[in-house]
Amino acid sequence: MSDVELTAVREAHKFDEAALEAYLAAQVEGFQGPLDIRQFEGGQSNPTFQLITPTQKYVMRKQPPGELLPSAHQVDREYRVMKALWDTPVPVPKMYCLCEDGDVIGTKFYVMEMVEGRLFTETRLPALSNAERTAIYLDLARVLAELHKVEPATVGLESFGRPGNYYDRQIGRWSKQYIASQTENIDAMNQLMEWLPQNVPPETDPVIVHGDYRLGNVLIHPTEPKIVAVLDWELSTLGDGLADLGYLCQDYHGDVYNEEGLAGADYDALGIPDETAFVAAYCQHAGRDQIDNWNFYLIYNMFRSAGIIQGVYKRGLDGNASSEKALEYKEYARMRSERAWGLVQEQS
Repeated sequence: MSDVELTAVREAHKFDEAALEAYLAAQVEGFQGPLDIRQFEGGQSNPTFQLITPTQKYVMRKQPPGELLPSAHQVDREYRVMKALWDTPVPVPKMYCLCEDGDVIGTKFYVMEMVEGRLFTETRLPALSNAERTAIYLDLARVLAELHKVEPATVGLESFGRPGNYYDRQIGRWSKQYIASQTENIDAMNQLMEWLPQNVPPETDPVIVHGDYRLGNVLIHPTEPKIVAVLDWELSTLGDGLADLGYLCQDYHGDVYNEEGLAGADYDALGIPDETAFVAAYCQHAGRDQIDNWNFYLIYNMFRSAGIIQGVYKRGLDGNASSEKALEYKEYARMRSERAWGLVQEQS
């Protein structure tokens, strides 16, 4: 388990705290100051803060300061999708308010419920028993399938994505954002940007896609091995649910940031489902028989992850990253993209 790190509000992310308190007093029912604010160490894209009052704790997510890349840091989309999913089987925090007026604290932000739970960032879950590991991974598969079973129109999200092929849009988006934050030439990224558009699978009926669904973005019940909240919906849209599944399963194939990861693990000894078992559990809950061309979803996600990591590193160089750890990611875009290109070559 990773203890949730809280710090004083970092200098680069300071804002008018009195203005925030006045806004919440006017907009959030039952809000009563005084307000004490701490910053979460995590959250590489949108700075995240714990808002502490004498009677309740809240969480605020806001855009970072500085010039923002196109279509990035869309906290309004996070708010919209979690608010829409509140009455579904997908566990999300309660939303309290969205502020799109940059004059209040300088950027858009939203405030939500502080859900009590455990945050695990080490994918092998070393502090838990085998039975707990099994239950948590199977719940990861179940909750993802529940998300993909939600009909977008029934929760008011039928216009949450753009028309056209999901992968065409996403490959184009992440190619542009990678190029905009590029700090060195990476041959594997260049090759992937050419290969991916030529190997897009047939279009499917759109579902709600989380975009960053992984162990580190869910909260686990304080004492039970089950998910109580899915967080960090900034990259959510309408698209192909297999993109979420491939994103989570890429950890079976390559390097992660600063821990062992799932690649090469002894799954039986740990009680963690291997990739085949995990995908089968998802398919069972989602009502799917099989998945064709599985490697495409892994390759696409490794490319996308490399683009995201490159953006985090570039923000670190520019001095406006959400965490001081951003500069530690220098080599990860290269490592992830080279592993993706290796999968392309393996199947050729």
